[in-house]
Order: sequence, then structure tokens, then C-alpha cells
Amino acid sequence: MPNEFPHKLKDNPISPGAKSQEPNGISIQLHTLDPGLYLVATPIGNLRDISLRALDVLASADLVLAEDTRTSAKLFNAYGLKTPLSAYHDHNAAKRVPNLVERIAGGGVIALISDAGTPMVSDPGFKLARACIEDGLDVIAIPGASAVLSGLVVSGLPSDKFMFAGFLPAKTSARCTALEALKSVPSSLIFYESAGRLSAMLTDVLAVLGDRPMAIARELTKKYEEVLRGSISQMLERLEGEKLRGEIVVIIGPPEGREVWEEHQIIDALKSRIGDIGVKRASEEIASLSGHKKRDIYALALILKDDLKR
Repeated sequence: MPNEFPHKLKDNPISPGAKSQEPNGISIQLHTLDPGLYLVATPIGNLRDISLRALDVLASADLVLAEDTRTSAKLFNAYGLKTPLSAYHDHNAAKRVPNLVERIAGGGVIALISDAGTPMVSDPGFKLARACIEDGLDVIAIPGASAVLSGLVVSGLPSDKFMFAGFLPAKTSARCTALEALKSVPSSLIFYESAGRLSAMLTDVLAVLGDRPMAIARELTKKYEEVLRGSISQMLERLEGEKLRGEIVVIIGPPEGREVWEEHQIIDALKSRIGDIGVKRASEEIASLSGHKKRDIYALALILKDDLKR
């Protein structure tokens, strides 16, 4: 079978004049990469979860963008990576995007990493990736670790359909409103949450979604990795008087049975998703979950889009 992506990472082991690096006994190969934005997944805890391809790309890029260069420096030091690191985050994205796009358009190879896991999942990389796509530039995924998928597969909850909903709002009223929009989604729901807000979050989840099976996955791939499983009420009992620490992924099981959504449920769900992923993708997502035809959902989404602009 021919290489499916022959124009991305060259298959020639070593480009003319390039060298191999072998930090910690791992062979890192320097390649001539096509210009583009490379979205490189990094470990979520255990540094050995980095892929060989990711190391090759990070070593071969002209520049690596990171949320926090101090955090990323630990990975770079562990593997002897010398590529320049530069901070890219929500606070400087608007200022930096035009220059970065121009650099890639001029033949630059830029890699984007998050503090941990796969870029674009709850991090600011979306703005840069979208700008590159709009300019017709290549955006290439270098897959690897993901807290979302790691949490799902160890949860023991249905994994054939799932929805990642990121962080819920911090305030109870806004959090309950967001949960109402997810109430009828017939799939496992995955959230990120801070340790300090976990009990408050689960209290609202119980009130809005009912007492479903769930799992709490914390410190995944790290020394103190732990997965707690049970009903939401059982988890609240268990957490009473106990404060978990570390990075936390919360997985909530789907509702029992499947019902066709009512119009108000569709409207709430579309309003919560259009701003994040656009009309077309939101319509496809909600149609697959609601039991309604895509063309009907799309027509409603177009109306809501105009209303949301006002």
C-alpha cells in the first residue's frame, strides 16, 4: 500500500546533511518537512508517552509554539530538543497569528504543542489553525496522548458515542443552564474540571441529569493515577470530606433509552454549539443526537445564527 501522506513527513530516513539525535537511547531523526502548521500531541503526564514521530517533527521544525514554555522545557530537556520555543496563548494569539501565518506561507515549518495532550482540545490553537486553513496552508496532525480519550476508555462507560464538553461554567446558574442543553444527549459526556470545583459541579450534574453512572479519572498516566467509578450520588458521598488533587477528567454515562428531542432541546443545544463549531458542524452533531433530519436542524440553525448576532 502506498504511503497515504507522502507529502508530509518525508520517508527518507535522514535528509542530506541532517543528523540523528539519541537522547535517552531514543533515535530522533531530523527530516525536511513541508511548510505548514504541525499540531503535535505531547504527554499528559508520563514523558515516555511521546511518539517517535512527534519527536522527529519537534526536532525538525523551525519553531515550536507552546502555551507555557517553562512546562514544555521539561519535555525538551528530557529528549535533548534544541528547536526554539516561543509562547503562544490566549493573551497573545490575536497579535501573533498574522505573523505566524505569514511565516508559514513563506515556507516555514511551525509546530504547535499544548501544555499536555493534543492541541486544539481546550487550548488556544484553534485560532491559528483556522487562520492557516483560511489561507490555504497545510495543517497536519501528529497524534498522540489525549486525556479525553484516556479517561473515556478506562471509565467503563459506553464509548461508541461520546461528547467532549470541556469545562462547565464556574457559577451554578450558568452551569445548570449548560447541563440542561446536554440533558438529552444520548452519549457519554466528558468534562474537564478543577479539583476545587468538583463537588459543586457534581451536585449540579446530579440535579440536572439525574443519578447516572460516572467515572472520575485523575492524574492519568502519572504516579498517583486513580479512577473512581460509581453513580453520581455515590461519588458525592465518597468526596465528602475528601479533596482530590491533580488534573481531573469527569465522564458521565448516557441517559437510559433514546428519545427524540423536543424543539426547545434542539434550540438550547444549537445555541451552545454554534459559537464554538459553526452552523454546519453544529447541525450535523445535533441531528445525529436528536433523532431529527439534518436539513431541518440546519434550517433552524441558520435562523438562530442570525438571532445570536443581534
